[in-house]
Amino acid sequence: MHLIPISDVNAPELAAYSRLTDVSLRRVQEPREGLYLAEGSKVIERALAAGHRPLSILSEERWLEPLAAPLNQHPNVPIYTGTAKQLEQLTGYHLHRGALAAIQRPTLPEPAILLATAQRVIVLEDIVDHTNVGAIFRSVAGLGADAVFITPRCADPLYRRSVRVSMGTVLQIPWTRLPEWHEARTLFQEHGFTVAALALTDSAVPLDVFAAEGHERVAFVVGTEGDGLSRRALQSADRVVTIPMQAGVDSLNVAAASAVALWELRPSELRGTGR
Repeated sequence: MHLIPISDVNAPELAAYSRLTDVSLRRVQEPREGLYLAEGSKVIERALAAGHRPLSILSEERWLEPLAAPLNQHPNVPIYTGTAKQLEQLTGYHLHRGALAAIQRPTLPEPAILLATAQRVIVLEDIVDHTNVGAIFRSVAGLGADAVFITPRCADPLYRRSVRVSMGTVLQIPWTRLPEWHEARTLFQEHGFTVAALALTDSAVPLDVFAAEGHERVAFVVGTEGDGLSRRALQSADRVVTIPMQAGVDSLNVAAASAVALWELRPSELRGTGR
């Protein structure tokens, strides 16, 4: 590995780890030259396994052993090493997972490409909490959905916290951004999807009733943490679906609600497994 000990935390080649925020990284000559930060050896391994191109690594030397094998495919990537104190001084926080990688953002696929082969997908409308975005991706990976679609104003799945909370699954699950609803609705229609909005309305059907209807292709739509789904999202839905609740509780956190919905429509290989 191409190890470079840190001698100056203000060196320009370390700017990705100090002077650029996640938002700035995303916008650097986006999309082809945009960057994202992957934190932790396991997350970096998943990024490399997904074919993402590392531009540099920042780590204490003791955390590099798990990365030796995957980095064999990238022998010229600079790996900046330093003490825990140096890394904290550089990044502004304690790297409790040991390593950071600056990675080039992949080009997002066209929505139609993902819809062509999918059966169960989830749409995140304007979710602003990166923790919720990451948690939903982890549920998608664990419960067998095929892809995630995000609206133009949804939080970035490749934000460092989203990637970390997802345990790197955001780097494995196919995802892309949708156009505005008037175009997105047509895309789902053309590919035979039933669009199911998770919301509280008088016309909503219980989730188990909807699941029993046996729709071949389903796109669940979940909304922002405060106001829920927009009027346009509800108007674009074929069905409005609700999760029955008790004890005076009317809703769940969006990540929890997504997991419940995906479990109810889980693929056959997860049924009867006791998971």
